[in-house]
Amino acid sequence: MTDKKIIATISLAGCFGCHMSLLDIDERLLEFIELVEFNRSPLTDIKKITRECDIGFIEGGCCNDENVENLIEFRKHCKVLISVGECAIMGGIPAIRNTIPLKECLEEAYLNASTTIKSNDKKIIPGDPDIPKILDRVYPCHEVVKIDYFLPGCPPRADLLWEFLYALVTGKPFEFKYQTFKFD
Repeated sequence: MTDKKIIATISLAGCFGCHMSLLDIDERLLEFIELVEFNRSPLTDIKKITRECDIGFIEGGCCNDENVENLIEFRKHCKVLISVGECAIMGGIPAIRNTIPLKECLEEAYLNASTTIKSNDKKIIPGDPDIPKILDRVYPCHEVVKIDYFLPGCPPRADLLWEFLYALVTGKPFEFKYQTFKFD
Protein backbone atom coordinates (compact mmCIF):
# COMPACT_ATOMS: atom_id res chain seq x y z
CA MET A 1 0.00 0.00 0.00
CA THR A 2 2.82 2.47 0.72
CA ASP A 3 3.97 2.63 -2.90
CA LYS A 4 0.50 3.60 -4.13
CA LYS A 5 -0.07 7.22 -5.07
CA ILE A 6 -2.77 8.97 -3.05
CA ILE A 7 -5.33 10.73 -5.25
CA ALA A 8 -8.17 13.06 -4.25
CA THR A 9 -10.90 14.47 -6.45
CA ILE A 10 -13.29 17.36 -5.99
CA SER A 11 -16.21 18.79 -7.92
CA LEU A 12 -16.89 22.51 -7.63
CA ALA A 13 -19.19 24.46 -10.01
CA GLY A 14 -19.49 21.75 -12.64
CA CYS A 15 -21.76 18.91 -13.68
CA PHE A 16 -19.80 15.80 -12.62
CA GLY A 17 -19.16 15.02 -16.29
CA CYS A 18 -15.39 14.85 -15.69
CA HIS A 19 -15.89 12.35 -12.87
CA MET A 20 -18.15 10.35 -15.19
CA SER A 21 -15.38 10.43 -17.80
CA LEU A 22 -13.00 9.06 -15.17
CA LEU A 23 -15.44 6.19 -14.55
CA ASP A 24 -15.58 5.69 -18.33
CA ILE A 25 -12.04 4.30 -18.31
CA ASP A 26 -14.06 1.13 -17.67
CA GLU A 27 -12.04 -2.00 -16.84
CA ARG A 28 -8.86 0.07 -16.68
CA LEU A 29 -10.25 1.43 -13.40
CA LEU A 30 -9.30 -1.94 -11.87
CA GLU A 31 -5.72 -1.46 -13.07
CA PHE A 32 -5.77 2.12 -11.78
CA ILE A 33 -6.92 0.98 -8.32
CA GLU A 34 -3.79 -1.18 -8.13
CA LEU A 35 -1.68 1.97 -8.58
CA VAL A 36 -3.58 4.52 -6.45
CA GLU A 37 -5.53 4.91 -3.28
CA PHE A 38 -8.46 7.30 -3.49
CA ASN A 39 -8.89 9.72 -0.62
CA ARG A 40 -11.43 12.57 -0.69
CA SER A 41 -13.69 11.96 -3.64
CA PRO A 42 -17.32 11.53 -4.63
CA LEU A 43 -16.13 8.13 -5.85
CA THR A 44 -15.34 7.10 -2.26
CA ASP A 45 -17.82 9.37 -0.47
CA ILE A 46 -14.96 10.68 1.70
CA LYS A 47 -15.89 14.34 2.23
CA LYS A 48 -12.60 15.72 3.62
CA ILE A 49 -8.96 14.99 2.81
CA THR A 50 -7.69 12.67 5.54
CA ARG A 51 -4.01 12.65 4.51
CA GLU A 52 -1.57 14.38 2.19
CA CYS A 53 -2.24 13.52 -1.44
CA ASP A 54 0.08 13.09 -4.39
CA ILE A 55 -2.50 14.12 -6.98
CA GLY A 56 -5.56 16.35 -6.84
CA PHE A 57 -8.19 16.18 -9.61
CA ILE A 58 -10.47 19.26 -9.80
CA GLU A 59 -13.68 19.46 -11.77
CA GLY A 60 -15.57 22.76 -11.97
CA GLY A 61 -14.75 26.38 -11.36
CA CYS A 62 -15.50 28.67 -8.42
CA CYS A 63 -18.90 30.36 -8.34
CA ASN A 64 -19.29 30.85 -4.58
CA ASP A 65 -17.20 31.39 -1.46
CA GLU A 66 -17.50 27.74 -0.45
CA ASN A 67 -15.93 26.66 -3.78
CA VAL A 68 -13.00 29.02 -3.13
CA GLU A 69 -12.49 27.77 0.44
CA ASN A 70 -12.64 24.13 -0.69
CA LEU A 71 -10.19 24.75 -3.54
CA ILE A 72 -7.67 26.55 -1.31
CA GLU A 73 -7.86 23.75 1.27
CA PHE A 74 -7.57 21.13 -1.50
CA ARG A 75 -4.41 22.83 -2.86
CA LYS A 76 -2.81 22.77 0.61
CA HIS A 77 -3.04 18.97 0.70
CA CYS A 78 -2.16 18.02 -2.90
CA LYS A 79 1.38 17.93 -4.29
CA VAL A 80 0.14 18.06 -7.89
CA LEU A 81 -3.11 19.73 -8.90
CA ILE A 82 -4.91 19.10 -12.18
CA SER A 83 -7.72 21.28 -13.59
CA VAL A 84 -9.91 18.86 -15.47
CA GLY A 85 -12.43 20.04 -18.05
CA GLU A 86 -13.53 23.42 -19.35
CA CYS A 87 -15.31 24.50 -16.15
CA ALA A 88 -12.12 24.14 -14.09
CA ILE A 89 -9.95 25.64 -16.84
CA MET A 90 -12.13 28.53 -18.08
CA GLY A 91 -15.32 28.58 -15.99
CA GLY A 92 -17.28 26.59 -18.59
CA ILE A 93 -21.05 26.89 -18.94
CA PRO A 94 -21.46 28.42 -15.44
CA ALA A 95 -19.26 31.33 -16.57
CA ILE A 96 -21.88 32.42 -19.11
CA ARG A 97 -23.29 34.48 -16.25
CA ASN A 98 -20.02 36.49 -16.19
CA THR A 99 -21.45 38.66 -18.98
CA ILE A 100 -24.38 39.77 -16.79
CA PRO A 101 -24.11 41.71 -13.52
CA LEU A 102 -24.73 39.47 -10.50
CA LYS A 103 -27.65 41.64 -9.30
CA GLU A 104 -29.46 41.08 -12.62
CA CYS A 105 -28.82 37.31 -12.47
CA LEU A 106 -30.26 37.06 -8.95
CA GLU A 107 -33.27 39.20 -9.83
CA GLU A 108 -34.00 37.06 -12.87
CA ALA A 109 -33.63 33.80 -10.93
CA TYR A 110 -35.53 34.78 -7.78
CA LEU A 111 -37.85 37.66 -8.67
CA ASN A 112 -38.68 37.76 -12.37
CA ALA A 113 -38.72 34.14 -13.59
CA SER A 114 -42.16 32.83 -14.49
CA THR A 115 -41.74 29.99 -11.98
CA THR A 116 -41.04 32.37 -9.07
CA ILE A 117 -43.64 35.09 -9.61
CA LYS A 118 -46.32 33.24 -7.60
CA SER A 119 -44.03 31.32 -5.25
CA ASN A 120 -41.91 34.32 -4.20
CA ASP A 121 -44.58 36.96 -3.64
CA LYS A 122 -42.47 38.60 -0.89
CA LYS A 123 -39.74 39.31 -3.49
CA ILE A 124 -36.94 37.72 -1.46
CA ILE A 125 -33.47 36.96 -2.81
CA PRO A 126 -32.00 34.28 -0.50
CA GLY A 127 -29.23 35.56 1.74
CA ASP A 128 -29.02 33.16 4.67
CA PRO A 129 -25.51 32.83 6.18
CA ASP A 130 -25.76 29.04 5.76
CA ILE A 131 -26.03 29.42 1.99
CA PRO A 132 -22.67 29.91 0.19
CA LYS A 133 -22.24 33.50 -0.97
CA ILE A 134 -22.33 33.80 -4.75
CA LEU A 135 -19.25 35.49 -6.18
CA ASP A 136 -19.33 38.44 -8.57
CA ARG A 137 -18.31 36.04 -11.36
CA VAL A 138 -17.29 32.42 -11.95
CA TYR A 139 -13.53 32.00 -11.61
CA PRO A 140 -11.41 29.31 -13.26
CA CYS A 141 -9.31 27.40 -10.72
CA HIS A 142 -5.97 28.86 -11.79
CA GLU A 143 -7.19 32.32 -10.80
CA VAL A 144 -7.59 31.05 -7.22
CA VAL A 145 -4.67 28.62 -6.69
CA LYS A 146 -1.60 27.34 -8.53
CA ILE A 147 -2.52 24.60 -11.00
CA ASP A 148 0.11 22.17 -12.28
CA TYR A 149 -1.71 20.59 -15.25
CA PHE A 150 -4.74 21.35 -17.42
CA LEU A 151 -6.76 18.60 -19.15
CA PRO A 152 -9.16 20.15 -21.69
CA GLY A 153 -12.50 18.85 -22.84
CA CYS A 154 -16.14 18.95 -21.84
CA PRO A 155 -15.60 16.46 -20.47
CA PRO A 156 -12.12 15.21 -21.38
CA ARG A 157 -12.21 11.89 -23.17
CA ALA A 158 -11.83 8.86 -20.91
CA ASP A 159 -8.79 7.74 -22.93
CA LEU A 160 -7.09 11.10 -22.34
CA LEU A 161 -7.76 10.88 -18.60
CA TRP A 162 -6.44 7.33 -18.49
CA GLU A 163 -3.29 8.04 -20.50
CA PHE A 164 -2.48 11.19 -18.53
CA LEU A 165 -3.20 9.81 -15.04
CA TYR A 166 -1.41 6.53 -15.81
CA ALA A 167 1.68 8.44 -16.97
CA LEU A 168 1.57 10.75 -13.96
CA VAL A 169 1.19 7.87 -11.47
CA THR A 170 3.85 5.65 -13.04
CA GLY A 171 6.30 8.46 -13.90
CA LYS A 172 6.21 7.60 -17.60
CA PRO A 173 6.44 10.40 -20.18
CA PHE A 174 3.22 11.85 -21.55
CA GLU A 175 2.75 13.96 -24.64
CA PHE A 176 -0.49 15.71 -25.54
CA LYS A 177 -1.56 14.66 -29.01
CA TYR A 178 -2.97 17.15 -31.49
CA GLN A 179 -6.38 15.46 -31.20
CA THR A 180 -6.50 16.46 -27.54
CA PHE A 181 -6.99 20.09 -28.55
CA LYS A 182 -8.73 19.65 -31.90
CA PHE A 183 -12.52 19.45 -31.64
CA ASP A 184 -14.52 18.76 -34.78
